[in-house]
Amino acid sequence: MDSSTHKFYPVQGIDSREHLETYLSSKPDMAFGDDSIKFPMECFHRIFSEGHIKGDLLIDLSTGSFIHHLYTASGYFKQILVLKCSEQCIMELNKWINTHTGAFDWSHIMPYIKCLEGNSDQCQDKDMTLKTAITKIMKCNIDNENLTDPEVLPPEDCVISAWLLDIISKDQDDYINYFRKFVKLLKPEGYLILLGALNTTYAMVGQDKAHVFRYDEKFARKVFTDEGFVIDHCAVQKRTAESDLTDYEAFMFIIAHRE
Repeated sequence: MDSSTHKFYPVQGIDSREHLETYLSSKPDMAFGDDSIKFPMECFHRIFSEGHIKGDLLIDLSTGSFIHHLYTASGYFKQILVLKCSEQCIMELNKWINTHTGAFDWSHIMPYIKCLEGNSDQCQDKDMTLKTAITKIMKCNIDNENLTDPEVLPPEDCVISAWLLDIISKDQDDYINYFRKFVKLLKPEGYLILLGALNTTYAMVGQDKAHVFRYDEKFARKVFTDEGFVIDHCAVQKRTAESDLTDYEAFMFIIAHRE
């Protein structure tokens, strides 16, 4: 497939609402529920419920405007800082936080939360808990060494990045360079949690075919270890969705810390 025709997210952007509707909605023809919704939520719940990853502030540096991966995290961190590369993503996320008309409806993920949490009363409060925990949304620039320039953030206990490295990296060198920038947001003993798509070359968002950097599990693991991280847990779920909207082979979840 000719990658020269693909839309490159850092330059041209993507429609964040269209992305949500295509890969994370409750539409009957949405094929990615088990992969893009259920798998991440199960992984994050398993990791955070162990209780050793917690703190004052969590940084989320992910693509799009999705929030389902943060529901469990909001119970273990007092505050969540969200960094976004796109103004449109920020606007979409603010609609949900402020319960504005036309905000994306996340109610379809509540059955997943109920299954994971086992308490329907707590599930009813999850929306407000997460909205309260997200205390700030900031624009970031991936081309800067300091992603939030001119503001300098103090290093934090945990950074989550979901699918962002996949769409901003053109090649292995890009991936490694951006990885190093993300790591600068961490305390020396902090945890990095990464969610990515393996062996992917594109993803359709509306009429646009978005570029995705192709890499495998071996490469991702090597980046972590070469940068001084110890991998605590790695889970890979092979693709279950039947759709030609994207060509990923599997989703990968890695949590690691620096010694």
